[in-house]
Amino acid sequence: MVQFREGVPKARLTGQLIWFLGWLAVTVAAIWLSPSSQMHGTHQQLGLPACPSVAFFDRPCFGCGMTTSFTALIHLDFVTAFKAHPFGPLFYLLFTLSAIGCGWGWMKNKYMDTDNKRFNRATIIVTVAFVSFGIVRFATVKYGSQEFASTQAAIALTRSEQGR
Repeated sequence: MVQFREGVPKARLTGQLIWFLGWLAVTVAAIWLSPSSQMHGTHQQLGLPACPSVAFFDRPCFGCGMTTSFTALIHLDFVTAFKAHPFGPLFYLLFTLSAIGCGWGWMKNKYMDTDNKRFNRATIIVTVAFVSFGIVRFATVKYGSQEFASTQAAIALTRSEQGR
């Protein structure tokens, strides 16, 4: 499924180094963070805003809970990792394996080639499953979150001031 090709210029391998460093940054951040007890919102510990889907609709987006899942997995809390987002542990495992392959390929001056039918089919299957899960979860899960309440209060206040 994945092949390593030799004889590729080092400049062409820059993307592999960036992928590995991205994985390293995500892993270090996950070590530093604490999984949110709400099963989403862990990314806010990094100073990022609440997910717009949660703030405006009180419903999870496709990726809601992914940071919590990664963080819980890194902290060996497998139950929370799967509860926060069932795809989180799978995605982190795939991210880790691909990052190790990219890092190894970069060090050995080999290009990690994933352009083949089996890899592309597997990617399509995982993507369709992820999107389908996200649609069903958005339609069926309501959080009752503080972010949503705050957003609704701000909208109501704005509307009342416009009515004056």
